[in-house]
Amino acid sequence: MTTGLLGGSFNPAHRGHRAITLAAIRALDLDEAWWLVSPGNPLKPAKGMAPLAARLASARQQARRAPIRATAIEARLGTRYTVDTIRALQRRYPKRRFIWIMGADNLAQFHAWRDWRGIARAIPIAVVARPGYDGRALAAPAMAWLRRFRRSQSAAKRWTVWSVPALVLLRFRPDPTSATGIRAGDPDWHRRFARGQSS
Repeated sequence: MTTGLLGGSFNPAHRGHRAITLAAIRALDLDEAWWLVSPGNPLKPAKGMAPLAARLASARQQARRAPIRATAIEARLGTRYTVDTIRALQRRYPKRRFIWIMGADNLAQFHAWRDWRGIARAIPIAVVARPGYDGRALAAPAMAWLRRFRRSQSAAKRWTVWSVPALVLLRFRPDPTSATGIRAGDPDWHRRFARGQSS
């Protein structure tokens, strides 16, 4: 099984998450993708963060009728940092092939992630272009190191045979939806998902 991993706060999940995930599934020829709904992102302020159950429920709603599994498995694993989550998942699911999917906004700050080189050495990375972030992502400190490991988007479906580190930049038609915009328009969005359950 080939599985894409997209981590995030999903505060809330929205159609943009779904669109880039489905596009990545096609580009990378994945069997499915997992949305790792974070219990708490160390790089994001806790203020304004909806409860995990509500964020997971919004993710499950957006993932319906798609090869996307929304999960709060990090809460069960007890991992807080991506590098620990990836290693735990690789140990728990040895027959799965995982690829990490992230937006260009995350690549721009990837150098601030704990043991980011360890992440790159553990798993291939697919970066989805995001309007307004691509320039910063390509000029980011992490990219200075990762650039030598960049693969062509035309080879993306062959990622399972790549040796790591390996990075591919994926470009799709952008969706302008943002969680920040949704929260600005409806600060109490999470109340609709108050009965959500975390698992």
